Amino acid sequence: MAETTFYERLEKDLQKYLPMMGQAADTIIDENVSRYPVFAVHQLELELGIPLVIKTEDGPKWSIQASTLEEMVGKKLIQSEKVDDFRRVYRDPADFLCLFTLSDQGAQFIFMPRL
Repeated sequence: MAETTFYERLEKDLQKYLPMMGQAADTIIDENVSRYPVFAVHQLELELGIPLVIKTEDGPKWSIQASTLEEMVGKKLIQSEKVDDFRRVYRDPADFLCLFTLSDQGAQFIFMPRL
């Protein structure tokens, strides 16, 4: 049997949180906070966005925080000269959730299909 990929493990771990994340993304857009919701998904300490899920020893494996492109630029997680590049690759939030993952795999952006 093939080894599961980071993406497959992440997708399984986040499955039950995807509807809540979708609602948060819709609220961010509907309230005109941002057209670019981003979810920080991590197992470390990170001061970013609004906490939605907190990792615990016997609970969730990941903490999830709702953020935006604008906040990430403000905190210098995305360089201001890279904003246009980010917007070009950003996928439709009606169909995908944008995840900023921090793990032993490093930091990366992943677009996960909404349920």
